[in-house]
Amino acid sequence: MNRPSTRTFQQRLSDGVMVGAEGYVFELERRGYVKAGPYVPEVILDAPDALRQLHREFLRAGSDVMVALTYYAHREKLRDVGRDGDLEEMNRHAVRIANEVAAEGGALVAGNICNTWCYDPANPETSGEVVRAQYREQLGWAVDEGVDFVISETNDFLGEALIGLEVCHELGLPAMVTLASVQPTTTYDGYDYVEACKTLADHGAAVVGLNCSRGPATMLPLLENIRAAVDIPIAAQPVPFRTDDATPGFESLTSEDGRRLFPLQLESSGHTRFEMADFAREAARIGVDYIGICCGGAPHYVRAMAEALGRETPASRYSPAIELHPVLGRSQSEVTQREMGDWTAVS
Repeated sequence: MNRPSTRTFQQRLSDGVMVGAEGYVFELERRGYVKAGPYVPEVILDAPDALRQLHREFLRAGSDVMVALTYYAHREKLRDVGRDGDLEEMNRHAVRIANEVAAEGGALVAGNICNTWCYDPANPETSGEVVRAQYREQLGWAVDEGVDFVISETNDFLGEALIGLEVCHELGLPAMVTLASVQPTTTYDGYDYVEACKTLADHGAAVVGLNCSRGPATMLPLLENIRAAVDIPIAAQPVPFRTDDATPGFESLTSEDGRRLFPLQLESSGHTRFEMADFAREAARIGVDYIGICCGGAPHYVRAMAEALGRETPASRYSPAIELHPVLGRSQSEVTQREMGDWTAVS
């Protein structure tokens, strides 16, 4: 199959920092195309134009990669919503849509696998075979349809991440493998995050790093330690929410009156586009090679981050020009004089 990009993933990494954009299921839930709770991407078949539109918005905002929306499009999750019979069609169509939009801007296309909720570190052999079978299904179809690399993400267990990496290698696909750092210091199977990234690098991952769960404040310190520990490219895709040392992951954020904010009441803890732009600059300063955004991400964040990294994107034509605002672009005295004049005329 002809690829939308003429350069490989490794070649594009060698050109400099890459911009990524994710958070598809959260954004499509906000738009009314994904059900909160299961977060299964039924939109692929039910409303494919909505998915195309979001891909285009991320492309225009500056993303170098169109990620096929196969997150949670695996057998176990589809069974939860009674759509496991759509498994192959959903996976193939997601990759086709990603390829279609990527071709509009020469972007790379990433296949996507994620945490399966099937892996059991107490029974790694048996549960690992279930995980392996699901990854082989999804990535086999992705290879048929054409992808440049795989993003294996939101890995809670190092053991599961290694299985995903193994399947990528079986299929000859470079892999970016990122951990979801929900707990303060270790994966769910007890590995320090930095050591887990080193292990993944030693097993042949093309890129290692972190995605989801942590906002910029709690992800950046870990990224610095990972950067110092590995000699391959690293990735960072935080959530745009205000996590802190007491609550490193956004899943545990609460309101002042104790209400759980995740996943449907997170707006009050959200970062601005300017703060996410600051994150992008700081991530680049410490040597992060792939800078993106995860759950809660939206095109305006991606554009601000890309511009902070020195990009001019197709969407930059519509970047803010507050100096042209009829009120905010004028001095207060001008506004007051105009309003007084209008009042005098009415009187």
